[in-house]
Amino acid sequence: MKKPLVGALFAVLLLGAGIAPATAATSHGAAPAGTAGASAPAGHTAVKAEKAIRAKAVDFAGTVALSNCSGSVVRTPSSQPGDPALVLSNGHCLETGFPAPGAVVFNRSSSRSFTLLNASGSGVGTLRASKIAYGTMTDTDISVYQLTSTYAQIESRYGIKALELSTAHPVAGTAITVASGYWKRTYSCNVDGFVYRLKEGNWTWKDSVRYTSACQTIGGTSGSPVIDNATGKVVAVNNTGNEDGQRCTDNNPCEVDENGQVTVRQGINYAQETYGIAACIGTGNVFDLNRAGCVLPKP
Repeated sequence: MKKPLVGALFAVLLLGAGIAPATAATSHGAAPAGTAGASAPAGHTAVKAEKAIRAKAVDFAGTVALSNCSGSVVRTPSSQPGDPALVLSNGHCLETGFPAPGAVVFNRSSSRSFTLLNASGSGVGTLRASKIAYGTMTDTDISVYQLTSTYAQIESRYGIKALELSTAHPVAGTAITVASGYWKRTYSCNVDGFVYRLKEGNWTWKDSVRYTSACQTIGGTSGSPVIDNATGKVVAVNNTGNEDGQRCTDNNPCEVDENGQVTVRQGINYAQETYGIAACIGTGNVFDLNRAGCVLPKP
């Protein structure tokens, strides 16, 4: 998480967004145009060529821009075309403000709007929420909005399909892409590992994803889907990074292991796993926190 950057605020004013990006990573100011991160190498073997093709397949289709963050239209493996669509972002991106430690926002009315992007990053339409289906910054940092449109309506009108939430725990070493709808920019790196507890200010998150150093995400990338390059599925949601090398403070999360040992990694960024979300969503894309296998915090 992070407070608005001066550079980011200036860029937002130019874009006419009106609100500065809230959170997510290192203090590099406004993002330059184009795509960040190392592109897939043009290999001299079939395996390398295949990896390059897979990396290029990750684009902006299905991502969204919020007033202050990024997000994506997502579905579970059991979501149906006629279900109201869902948008995934961070809990700290909620228009209601940061949820307090232990707090859960559940089925709260919302009319928030989202700009839907196509594969090239162009805005093709506006989606609108009917409610905040779920949001929290406890154990994880997620928000899920239910929309007034169904998946079928979005696909029919805009030709864009939702991104699928993976139901498997991410794997260290996996090639990933962080796709920011806010900045229309991608970041390519790998899953470096997992953090037992990631502590930032008053909040603590469990089993967080640590990126390799190539993913230098910035303010406004919060809520971006973290996509497995090989499967195209969402395995996490981008949310923070250690800016200044401080220990466990706002904008400077620290890693805490099972023995309580603290590690600070300045310039390294993190995401929250999303594989457990699907277990909490039942028929009709309705959140049911009492479903078997659902471990998300309850109100």
